[in-house]
Amino acid sequence: MKPIADTDKICAELEQLDRVDTVTGAIYRKQAQEILADTSIALKIRQAIADLLFQANRRLGTATTGNEDSY
Repeated sequence: MKPIADTDKICAELEQLDRVDTVTGAIYRKQAQEILADTSIALKIRQAIADLLFQANRRLGTATTGNEDSY
């Protein structure tokens, strides 16, 4: 089970997802997915992380990308 501090860190990272480079964003997403898949973590925490990930993905989906960027 991940400590609460780890889940707090992941929440903070997801809030910054639209302001980091692509590789860092992918790392943040992977960490969030690992939390979501870990049933030893309280459902309430996993739901909060899922909501943050959804919101971050929506922000990225509506952001303007450059010629070499994709979402």
